[in-house]
Amino acid sequence: MKNHSDLRLIFPLWLGGNLPAYKIGAEMLAWLAPEGKEPTVTVPVADTGTVYAVEDGIRGRSEVMAELDKAADIIRQHAPDRMTVLGGDCLVDLESFAWLSRRWGDGFGILWIDTHPDVMTPAQYENAHAHVLGALMGNGDEALTKRVSHPVDPAKVFIAGIHSPNEYEAEFLSAHNIQTSSPEDVQAKTSAIREWIEKEKITHLAVHFDMDVLDYHKFRAVMFARTDKDAPSWDGVAKGKLGIEDVLWIISEAGAATDIVGLGIAEHLPWDAINLKNMLNALPLLGTTKA
Repeated sequence: MKNHSDLRLIFPLWLGGNLPAYKIGAEMLAWLAPEGKEPTVTVPVADTGTVYAVEDGIRGRSEVMAELDKAADIIRQHAPDRMTVLGGDCLVDLESFAWLSRRWGDGFGILWIDTHPDVMTPAQYENAHAHVLGALMGNGDEALTKRVSHPVDPAKVFIAGIHSPNEYEAEFLSAHNIQTSSPEDVQAKTSAIREWIEKEKITHLAVHFDMDVLDYHKFRAVMFARTDKDAPSWDGVAKGKLGIEDVLWIISEAGAATDIVGLGIAEHLPWDAINLKNMLNALPLLGTTKA
């Protein structure tokens, strides 16, 4: 049996979501994750103290593309068969899943575990982390879609945990016949993930886990648990409804039916740890204000 080469990529990209806290979230994920024998490489990213303007519809376009280029170079150097990505905002999975799609060909599929479908373009939203799944299917800004040499057929994409998409998202999903399952389907264990895998003859699967699919009342290290004075209004924005056990069930269903060759975990936002870090930094003798 052929041995497969693996790669673990730490990608603390924050500019795709325009939120510096994503960097800390990625670094904490890397620290928490079990050690592995595969090569582990960290992608350098922009300084979190820099403010980036919107360029041609995408915030920090030039820097975002430069950081994606760095990730692509690392991936090409290692030429892995399987990848784990610990991020960072959702854009971290663009280069990794594009690589895996090319590597595994027509049998490759994507399971997107997310409250949001991430299929918007600069015409709808300036932060590129909301564009990534659309780009993987060949839709959106050319600077993103040109990175995907083998766009994934929408029939081979399944979104689990999604609910209440906006008008553009709902029209996109309908027009492309993308299969989804609601949080209620997942929690009732009636989600048709196995059936989808068998019907579409998916032999190799990449799984994207956006942690904002989790219910922020039960798990606080996600976007919607943010309560500081700069937190935006979440009115009209779909919020996660799943528990950790629900996500594990989704992935176990998929793993029982096909070969999982990619896993991306994104949008970990450990607000309590960030607040504690800021507090420690302000304390006498310990913080940066000490003499």
